[in-house]
Amino acid sequence: MTPTFVPVATQAVVKTLDSKETKETGAQLLIANTFHLHLKPGEKVVQKAGGLHQFMNWPESLMTDSAGFQVFSLKNKKIREEGVYFSSPLDGKEIFLGPKESIKIQEALGADIIFAFDECIPPGAEYQYVKQSVARTNRWAEICLKTKKSKQALYGVIQGEKFKDLRKESANFISRLDFDGFGIGGEFGEDKKKMTQMIGWVNEELPEKKPRHLLGIGHPEDIAKVIRAGIDTFDCVTPTRFARHGAAFTSTGRINLSQTRFLKDKNPLDKKCDCFVCQSYKRNYLSHLFRANEMTGMKFLTFHNLYFFNQEVKKIRQKIKEGDF
Repeated sequence: MTPTFVPVATQAVVKTLDSKETKETGAQLLIANTFHLHLKPGEKVVQKAGGLHQFMNWPESLMTDSAGFQVFSLKNKKIREEGVYFSSPLDGKEIFLGPKESIKIQEALGADIIFAFDECIPPGAEYQYVKQSVARTNRWAEICLKTKKSKQALYGVIQGEKFKDLRKESANFISRLDFDGFGIGGEFGEDKKKMTQMIGWVNEELPEKKPRHLLGIGHPEDIAKVIRAGIDTFDCVTPTRFARHGAAFTSTGRINLSQTRFLKDKNPLDKKCDCFVCQSYKRNYLSHLFRANEMTGMKFLTFHNLYFFNQEVKKIRQKIKEGDF
């Protein structure tokens, strides 16, 4: 059911939670990382285990990204027309990854939704570079479609950075291909206005009946904005990454439980939240766990943060259903 928030299960797990706990946060769909799973344990291991669903015991829907973001964030890489050559962060061996390879890896992993291989453009790139990059991503998109043999849904990826004409050009080209949905890429940092503006440019070119996924963006203050702009699903590491550093998202704002002052706070984590963490534990205990470097603290905050995000989106789904959003 959309719209929905998609927690990140990088290495076939949401860090600190098992699959049952993740489902109890209200998660309907997870996204795993093609790049990391290719490096370890390798897609053949996952395939022999029956695919990602059986491998990680996740009964709901799954996405895998294309590995584009991870590859292009590496320093030692060589971009060629056929793909990217880079050094493995594990042992330094040279690895090649292109559109054909990305699709074959994702087919072996066996997620329900997979993404076309794209070039992730660095923020602040010059117009001419972005133009060439968008053209390259478009060519790779066609190769991905020709390569795929499975029944998995394949999403095309739209790039173009901050440039309106390139965003619209990318969306127009990708929308005319036989993709099952679309992924919208790009990093906008704190410029939230530019982000929603960009989504608007893109959505003007996309067919209404196909789903749109926003890649890697989603703080609590972004949720209503991106959904209102026309996004169906979106993934982000924010709730899980912040949780591992002691930060909890609450109805009154974000708090950092590693701070000493919370050792004297006998209130629930969030009085308005009905997750088991908020119902069972106080801020003083949770603060103690983080200050004592206990892993259980990370687990509790990860559960709460994901529950909080999923509840926020659930409320919006209800408002949409009632015609009040």
